[in-house]
Amino acid sequence: MDYSEVIFLGSAYFIGLLASRLSFPPLVGYLIAGYGLNFAGIGSLPALNHLADLGIELLLFTVGLKIKLNSLLKREVLSVGGLHLIIVTGISALLFFLQGGQTTGGLILGASLAFSSTVLAIKVLEDNGELSTFHGRDVLSILILQDIIAIGLLALADGENPTPWAFGLLALPLLRPLAHRLLSSTHSEDLRLLLGVFFALAGGVLAKQVDISPDIGALLMGMTLASHTKTEDIAEKLWGLKEILLVAFFLQIGLSELPSLVQIQDALMLLALLPLQGCLFFALFLLMRLRARTAFISSLALMTYSEFALITTEAVVKAGLLSAQWQAVISLSVAGSLAIAAPLNRFSHRLFSNFEPFLTRFERKTGHPDRLPDSIGVAEWLIFGMGRTGTSAYLALHEKEQRVVGFDADPTILKQLLADGRRVVYGDAEDTELWDGLPLGRIKGIVLTMPDFEVRCSATTQLRKRGFTGYIGTICYYDEEQAQLQALGANIVVHPLFEAGSHLAKKMFFS
Repeated sequence: MDYSEVIFLGSAYFIGLLASRLSFPPLVGYLIAGYGLNFAGIGSLPALNHLADLGIELLLFTVGLKIKLNSLLKREVLSVGGLHLIIVTGISALLFFLQGGQTTGGLILGASLAFSSTVLAIKVLEDNGELSTFHGRDVLSILILQDIIAIGLLALADGENPTPWAFGLLALPLLRPLAHRLLSSTHSEDLRLLLGVFFALAGGVLAKQVDISPDIGALLMGMTLASHTKTEDIAEKLWGLKEILLVAFFLQIGLSELPSLVQIQDALMLLALLPLQGCLFFALFLLMRLRARTAFISSLALMTYSEFALITTEAVVKAGLLSAQWQAVISLSVAGSLAIAAPLNRFSHRLFSNFEPFLTRFERKTGHPDRLPDSIGVAEWLIFGMGRTGTSAYLALHEKEQRVVGFDADPTILKQLLADGRRVVYGDAEDTELWDGLPLGRIKGIVLTMPDFEVRCSATTQLRKRGFTGYIGTICYYDEEQAQLQALGANIVVHPLFEAGSHLAKKMFFS
């Protein structure tokens, strides 16, 4: 490693750190670092392009790991994702046609701009503990649908004629039983990481041999492992490696060309259209009968331009379907959209609360697939968060013949618990409308086991504001959390890990 590599890594880190401290995604910092290095006259490293390509292949491989056809076939996913794509793509192609420009390139560019940032949306949902909620699953499914279409656009933009053997790639998912058996026999975490990288790169090499984009091969190879119980583990292991390699991709964009004043103006015009993207998503979600809250939070998570727009624009420019100036315009637009969306998504629930009286006017009054419970019957105890801790609390109360109802925002968990005969209903603890509508008159106590500390604080505050005088029990992981929750009105606060150790010691001592 020479001094130039140290400069590249150091610049990416320190500017990424500054962006993070300012509540922006680090990748915004990486783009700025690339532009800064370019402005300073520092050229690109020979290995940078190769590392960027590897990062993209790993990104698409992890997308393939998440693809589940049943989640993509939901009405709101196909309708919202499909209609949004058609509308934005059509408008873009029309504008290029009216201006006498390259209509095919405008068509692909419009489709690229309809995509949302997978990295940012997943990061926001993950940080908020909402990946498995109703709206989190819909957002993730729409993102995957967009990613699949993006792969098709890459194949179209490459302009290469695939060999007849290219159709053989479609048989890769048929190797799923063999791939699953290989993964099942791999018990070491290091070997699972190595296996994931091997599968991703092998798919890319196979695709390249038949003149198909390596990204498509990586995606299909990911699909061969999809639905295995250990795919989440592989995706988690690959996440850090993929993020490091994608730093090279974002640096490469900044190093390619400094934007001109005209390009900056074009990028600002595209950023000015972001609110229209959000409004379009919001309207389409409402059309599918989702509640205003679900539609707003989902639209905010999708109101960005995607990293895939950078990849597809690069391919379109190389194919001669668009002028080279669009590469700088799109890179600035993507970076700007992430910079705008990141802080907005951090406070999405608070923003909805501020605009709730206005936004709820637009929602349909009946037929919500994310509807709140109409009644909790004669329940006297409520459990919010039906994970391991919440289910244990539910079973303990049930064994004492107490009337208890569980709430959770994860449809998969609800389905499993209902199949087991538990009394559970859909309910998101961050939903202020839920707390406003709950009949609390006969409730003796409420247990809050949601993993996010801010959600537990908010729920405790909402309950005491409504005049609830019963018991509130919750969990904590740090001493300062316990003090704060008690100050807000929680009667009982326990540390799950401490309680588990204490219970284990008692059982050993008295056995």
